[in-house]
Amino acid sequence: MDFSVNVENLTKRFGAFTAVDSVNFSVGKGEIFGFLGPNGAGKSTTIKMLCGILTPTSGTGTVSGFDIVNEQDKIKNNIGYMSQRFSLYNDLTVRENLEFFGSIYGLLGKILKDRIEYVRDMAGIGDRIDSAVNILPGGIKQRLALGAAILHDPPILFLDEPTSGVDPVMRRNFWELIYGFSRSGKTIFVTTHYMDEAEHCNRIALVIAGKIIALNTPDNLKNELPYNVYSLRVDDFISVFDKISGFDFIEEAAIFGSDIHILCNKGFNLKKELPQALNGIGIKDYKIERVSATLEDVFVCMSR
Repeated sequence: MDFSVNVENLTKRFGAFTAVDSVNFSVGKGEIFGFLGPNGAGKSTTIKMLCGILTPTSGTGTVSGFDIVNEQDKIKNNIGYMSQRFSLYNDLTVRENLEFFGSIYGLLGKILKDRIEYVRDMAGIGDRIDSAVNILPGGIKQRLALGAAILHDPPILFLDEPTSGVDPVMRRNFWELIYGFSRSGKTIFVTTHYMDEAEHCNRIALVIAGKIIALNTPDNLKNELPYNVYSLRVDDFISVFDKISGFDFIEEAAIFGSDIHILCNKGFNLKKELPQALNGIGIKDYKIERVSATLEDVFVCMSR
């Protein structure tokens, strides 16, 4: 496989704090690669090192064949980067923003005009092209920020929490755009803390406290979970969750919507043992069923 990104033992420290702790991974060309983890896991720090914004404390890496320490300027010309925070200028119009960013990438004349029209269509801006950015709805702002990142048609896109703060419909529409870029051959590196978004990735790395704790396709991560997963539906599920979490035959329990997901060793007859335990603490009305593992189950299990 040809790799767009390759890192070995990548580490970033800020004083005594280690934000990224000796991570190793590669991203194939045309792949949608997800970095999944909670806030503070080191996702943004990793992406900034790959984009040439931060210099690693140690370790090595290449992006589009360029060294992340010694060839940062070359990397910046070959990637699109959408930061976690909205990075366009609110007091400029949409057109002025795109003209400014296009000039940074060396786009001029008809090429710049054509690319602005492409972004206008892609982002659904329509007749708002000459509107000030600060009056645009949040969803259009997100697509506009993405448009600015792909204005120069880079082969690799780094998207840092790209759908944070937008509604589910906008998130779905945004991912349709990402699919389109991937189908056109672009490599997508995306950070997220949304489990459902991670399902859209070809492969995902689960990140906790600066370390990669698992890396595989979403299906393989779920299939390789060494536990069976059951759903317990019961009234007052929060109180019940507190009571059953200490049962010695339960490896892990987590609230999943209004249900409780229970992980237990394969081969253990939970449907026999759990009812006896529930009856013993006075709980009579409940429903137990075996369910397929979710990425949330994998994350709960792997992060213990």
